[in-house]
Amino acid sequence: MKKSSEQVWFITGANKGIGAAIAKEALNKGYKVVATARKTEGMEKTLGESPNLLITSLDITNEGKVQSSVKAALERFGTIDVLVNNAGYAQLGYFEETSEGLVRQQMETNVFGTMKLTRTILPTMRKQGSGTIIVFSSAMGITSLEGGSVYSASKFALEGWIEGLNMELKGFGIRCMLVEPGPFRTDFVNEQTSAKFSDIEIADYKKQREMMRNFYFSGHQQQSGDPAKLARGLMTVINDSNPPLRLLVGTGLAGFISQYLQNRCSEYEAWREVSDSTNFD
Repeated sequence: MKKSSEQVWFITGANKGIGAAIAKEALNKGYKVVATARKTEGMEKTLGESPNLLITSLDITNEGKVQSSVKAALERFGTIDVLVNNAGYAQLGYFEETSEGLVRQQMETNVFGTMKLTRTILPTMRKQGSGTIIVFSSAMGITSLEGGSVYSASKFALEGWIEGLNMELKGFGIRCMLVEPGPFRTDFVNEQTSAKFSDIEIADYKKQREMMRNFYFSGHQQQSGDPAKLARGLMTVINDSNPPLRLLVGTGLAGFISQYLQNRCSEYEAWREVSDSTNFD
């Protein structure tokens, strides 16, 4: 990685939560920061004024906005060294109660919007022969939860995409990283700003729907994870000589995910006889 004073970070969803925490920490480290969000009001107050800071409006699903935001970044700082794909939201609710329009909107933002921005920045990184692409997945990109099937589908897609993209870009000196957070104290489950709920009500789901909504939304601003500590940890990892492809963040989360993966492997082993019996004789 370049020295702090030379690094340019392009961060989406930087107006609040984890994105804002990363932008603040990057500025504290002396990095140049392009902080983007759909709504930029109040970002200067949140992030502070700095000659190293450029704030731009960006909707990652809008091709024109993507092009103009990247152009502004390059005109101001000349390059982009680290792309932090943090923008996105959670579409919660049962699949059968979620219209196709909402499913498509979730994929358009979390998956295709992230891909659109990354595709636009990659030529700059290839030309300079270096770069880091960080994509925020989720622990729910590893294992889903009830009422999270659509959201998890978007994060599972990012996991597969980045695993393959990391292989494709190594020859150009570009590396990728998935960040997989557990619960952090942000607006993630605020239905007014960052989460959406299903738009169809089917009587058979009524009881479990109410329990599930309470499960998600009762924890708003009660989560144990500190975004500022995540940001500091990310800085440590990104500057390591051998950073991981996947960074799981959340106290106690590694044990939970390890058990999940062990159970998954046990299930594969239990049915290995069938798995191994499918070749031509």
